[in-house]
Amino acid sequence: MKRVSRWALCGMFLTCFVNEAYAQPEGFDVAKLLENGALTSRQTERVFNLTLDDAIERALERNLDIAVERVNPQVRDLSIAEASSVFLPTVTSGFDLSRRLSPSRSQLDGAGRLAQTAIVSEAGSFALGLEQAVKWGGGRYSVDWDNNRTESDNVFLSFNPSYGTTFALSYTQPLLKGFKTDSQRRQLLVSQINRDIADIDLRETIENTLADVRNAYWDLVYSHGSLAVQGQALELAERLVRDNRARVEIGTLAAIEVVQAQSEAAARRQSLAQAEQTLRTAELTLKRLIVNSTSDELWEPRITPVDQPVLEMAPVDLATAIRTALEARTDVSRTRRQLDINDVTLRNLSNNTLPSLDLVGSFQLQGQGGTQLISSFLGGPTAIRVPGGFTDAIDNLVDADFPVWDVRLQLSYPLGQSSDKAAHTRARLQLQQTQAQIRQIELQIATEVTNAALQIESIQKVIDAARASRELAEEQLAAEESKFEVGSSTNFFVVQAQRDLATAQDSELRAILDYQKAVIEFERVQRTSIGSAGISIIGGGG
Repeated sequence: MKRVSRWALCGMFLTCFVNEAYAQPEGFDVAKLLENGALTSRQTERVFNLTLDDAIERALERNLDIAVERVNPQVRDLSIAEASSVFLPTVTSGFDLSRRLSPSRSQLDGAGRLAQTAIVSEAGSFALGLEQAVKWGGGRYSVDWDNNRTESDNVFLSFNPSYGTTFALSYTQPLLKGFKTDSQRRQLLVSQINRDIADIDLRETIENTLADVRNAYWDLVYSHGSLAVQGQALELAERLVRDNRARVEIGTLAAIEVVQAQSEAAARRQSLAQAEQTLRTAELTLKRLIVNSTSDELWEPRITPVDQPVLEMAPVDLATAIRTALEARTDVSRTRRQLDINDVTLRNLSNNTLPSLDLVGSFQLQGQGGTQLISSFLGGPTAIRVPGGFTDAIDNLVDADFPVWDVRLQLSYPLGQSSDKAAHTRARLQLQQTQAQIRQIELQIATEVTNAALQIESIQKVIDAARASRELAEEQLAAEESKFEVGSSTNFFVVQAQRDLATAQDSELRAILDYQKAVIEFERVQRTSIGSAGISIIGGGG
């Protein structure tokens, strides 16, 4: 493994020229050039020195894509709460008062006098109930407590006023359809799984965003380096112009050679302006990832990257990388959870094809109280009045004097091809389709990881070739300058050598930064995917 310090690496592609007339002063530091900036007009602008770790930290705190994605798990929590609400107990109550005048049409209506034409009845009631669906077994229970009071001038009443109370408990238990699962329990499980998927999506957004931040940071480093290279090339071209003018003045060079040197200097200024524009674009790309608004402290200043690339050309373990990706990538994790959703849905659809067989049990207690009227004959005057009230009805209830219980089975089954059977058959066919989708995702993962590994190996060779090309360009420039000094070369070949050196320096810098980005991509494809790959989700059915 070969390691080069960050400043030595920059010096590697911006070395001092060997020709004395164009040589840099001893101790020239490219890092200082990158820090101060190549354009003097930038010296008046605010500059913010930024490390890669600081950029990553700011992205985690301020990136808006991450901020948006962080809300989704909270939304999913509310979906879980909504799906769970169907299993919460529900309390019911009611209170009623009424008074009724009923016309008397016969002697059996209970009118006490022959001339009485109406019967007056007053009633009041109070009810309290509790019902709840239970997750286990899909059952449902209800508890009701009803109380009433009636008073009337009907002579046939045995209690007047009369107090009644009833306590009833019932439970319905599915035995086939709805026992293991139903639409409510399926929705709850799906909501819980979607909550896990929201976490996976958040992790995917964070991983991709941080990879984008690293790439943008190194692009900015490259832009600063490229700007320094173009600035250096412009300085060399301008020195050549000055030197040629001096030679023209002493008569050792034709005036046309000055024009050619000036043309090259103009071309270098254009390249420098393009490099400045590229730097501003790279700077905006990085700012977009690490600021949360235009009021952020980093939006206005110019950013100077502090960290420089370090070459660590370690061998790539492709087999281990593919295994890691197939086990841990976000699209794999998402696919597994989506498979769980399909499994839950298929079990629900399968359960829906069963007959509906319910066991219903109920138990009821009743109580009766009030003033008891005892007559010597039906409809006759009251012979004995036994005082009583609501407490008598409660005593009946507590002592279980009047119990009522009931147990029954309810069966229903549609004849012919039902919609539930059709939905279940369709879901099973869709599961076969998802198997091919899973293999497609696995193949895509292996392809992406392999491609990223090949990219690293290829760029390693490109760096070696670029370094050799830059070294040869330096030697070529030195040779052309030496020959130009003694008159055995022309201004054209010196300009061409300068141009070749600037191109070689820029190519080497680009290759080094491409290597950093290739390593970032190789690490990213083992953890996450660019898109939200997944399998088809089966419809839930009823």
